[in-house]
Amino acid sequence: MRFLRALLMVVALVSPALVFLALVSPALVSPARAELVDLELVLAIDISGSVDAQEAELQRAGYVAALTDPTVLRAIKSGRHGRIALTYMEWAGDHVRNTLVDWTVIDGAAAAKAFARRLAGIPLSIEMWTSISGAIDYGLDLFHSSPHKGKRRVLDISGDGPNNDGGAVNVARDRAVKAGIVINGLPIINDRPSRFGGLPMPHLDNYYRDCVIGGFGSFIVVADTFKDFARAIRRKMILEIAGGMARPMPKSGPGPDREARLIAAQSPAATDLHPPCNIGEVLRDSRDSF
Repeated sequence: MRFLRALLMVVALVSPALVFLALVSPALVSPARAELVDLELVLAIDISGSVDAQEAELQRAGYVAALTDPTVLRAIKSGRHGRIALTYMEWAGDHVRNTLVDWTVIDGAAAAKAFARRLAGIPLSIEMWTSISGAIDYGLDLFHSSPHKGKRRVLDISGDGPNNDGGAVNVARDRAVKAGIVINGLPIINDRPSRFGGLPMPHLDNYYRDCVIGGFGSFIVVADTFKDFARAIRRKMILEIAGGMARPMPKSGPGPDREARLIAAQSPAATDLHPPCNIGEVLRDSRDSF
């Protein structure tokens, strides 16, 4: 009897505390449900030594313009949920992986403009070396930390050179694909030497196709020079949001979209040349690439 009275007293004291915690800290009792989106998209942008200040500015401006493009917004609204989750990161060597704008739901023009405005206000930076493998691994970390739940997860990598730092790029790609991530690419073809004098790698489009992208429906859209970047990223984002190669692009009327080169993962190469996936490391060791 004495034990029963003691137990009742404990319950009487503890129960109000539990009720209070449930009211002020509902997450401790019932975690918030992840928001459903049509796509979780990581934008991963190269700021390595081969990118000069003008090229970095063109890249950033291309993404800012694409995010607020009416055709991109229509593609977002055409999905089942009418929204995507987006984050923007920059990368260089294996030691440089920076999230500039964290996971944000884009469900219309207002959210897209706010994201683009925030991105445009962040100072540009340029770092050393090129670790596409590091960008892929960091992209995996970003997906693991995403508070959203999308039917598709896409890592979008743009760059103007091959992997020359960190782990092997094809190994990182295979690891990401095994985790259910689709990797698309935007190789930037140009003939300008880097600020250190290194020459651009020929046939970078084939390298991206063979060594970087992977997963169901993966593809590359080629930017012919940095000035072509805005057009290329606009097309690629529309394709990614609409479901990649599995669905047609939303109609946008006459314009530059039809001119951007698109290559699916299993397409025949434009030339017979297939650069090995360690070509960047070879060039690094010969001091021809940064």
